[in-house]
Amino acid sequence: ARFRAASSSHPRALRRKEQIRSSASMAMRTAASKMAGTLGLRVQSNGGAFQRLMATVADGLKYQPSHEWVKPEGDVGVIGISDFAQSELGDVVYVELPEVGSTLEKGETFGVVESVKAASDVYSPVSGEVIETNTVLSDEPALVNSSPFEKGWMLKVKLSNPSDLDSLMDSKAYSSHIEEH
Repeated sequence: ARFRAASSSHPRALRRKEQIRSSASMAMRTAASKMAGTLGLRVQSNGGAFQRLMATVADGLKYQPSHEWVKPEGDVGVIGISDFAQSELGDVVYVELPEVGSTLEKGETFGVVESVKAASDVYSPVSGEVIETNTVLSDEPALVNSSPFEKGWMLKVKLSNPSDLDSLMDSKAYSSHIEEH
């Protein structure tokens, strides 16, 4: 008997590919939910193309169109880049952050993230004084990829204008934003 390789357009092969994609997608969503659960956040997948690597959008954060997020904690905002941003950048190899005590204006560049694919400026979603930076990122910049909402945060800012948060997107609006781009 002669055997031939199954064509990738064969219905059974197509069903198997879809099962694999579905399983991978479910595993990624489950892992993202567990990670966000440790932060006390609800997670929403953007539901878009697999190409977007199932970018996780965490509820409870505010986002700006340039893909930075801020988590309000009283009069302090914890800032980082979104899961979508890190997935688009690829493996992060270097993170440059401002000095503690620096004053930031909303929309101002405060740092740079370099990856194997690109270097990207990082913009502040809020105005305020930098009260802490994530110094671990100097030795472990890949935390931006592996844990963008937890261990990969970049800085904490004492908010000088809490109303800055009002102009940022919630998770639903940000999910729509990344769907469109």
